[in-house]
Amino acid sequence: MMINKISIFIGVLLFSVSVLSAQENTEISLGKSFKIHSKIVNEERTCLISLPDSYYDEANIEKHYPVVILLDGYTYFKTAAATIHFMSSARNRYYDMPEAILIAIENNDREHDFTVTKIKTKRANTMGGGRDFLRFIEQELFPYIDEHYRTETFRTLVGHSLGGLLALNSYMDKNSIFDAFLVIDPSIWWDAEMMQAKIDTISPIVLNKKLYIATANQGERNYERNKKRHDMLFALLKKKSDGKLNVEIEYFEEEDHRSVPLIALYKGFKYIYNNDKE
Repeated sequence: MMINKISIFIGVLLFSVSVLSAQENTEISLGKSFKIHSKIVNEERTCLISLPDSYYDEANIEKHYPVVILLDGYTYFKTAAATIHFMSSARNRYYDMPEAILIAIENNDREHDFTVTKIKTKRANTMGGGRDFLRFIEQELFPYIDEHYRTETFRTLVGHSLGGLLALNSYMDKNSIFDAFLVIDPSIWWDAEMMQAKIDTISPIVLNKKLYIATANQGERNYERNKKRHDMLFALLKKKSDGKLNVEIEYFEEEDHRSVPLIALYKGFKYIYNNDKE
């Protein structure tokens, strides 16, 4: 009988602890997802969104926030969201960039969406949809975001690798609605000749926008198609600029193509939003 009472007591105690523990657990989330159907690319796109800490504070109910569009959204959403919160949140009091709304677009067909030209390959490919993908962002995604969230007009585009190539193509377009571009180890080799042609006819409007280029160490074998092309791009832009150059390039010798996004996000945001203070 005594053993049964002890067993019942322990059972009740454990149940109480588990209930208390469940009550004390609070989910901490970096954001949520939403879907939007695009008529331009004729498909449904999934986006992840992270809002600033102060977004729902009563004291900030009229406050509007700049927007960061992140390519390869599923891969880099958590990293970018955490970086933005670290650099802008009042909790950390770092304030090296303003609080921002992060929109990360998940991939459906990366090769199609991030390239504006086709390369002949032995296999069938879907390359060349980049212009339509940018139109989707500018003409469908932004109106949706502006309607549902308190946005301001300063907009930044972030891309890595082929995503960086697409961001560069957006930068070169004088009609782009983006104000700043964070380009991480871009695959310029894909469109090297077209990049140079675009710089030859670049508009002064473009040169007034901010561009940050992060270059990774891809080894001696890839120097010609990677770092050398990044440096040449920077040199051509510098030559085209009559006044203050709004372009920064940074080489990360200790980082490779896969590891460079983490540090590039931090350094890129710092340059884009804070370089006037430095």
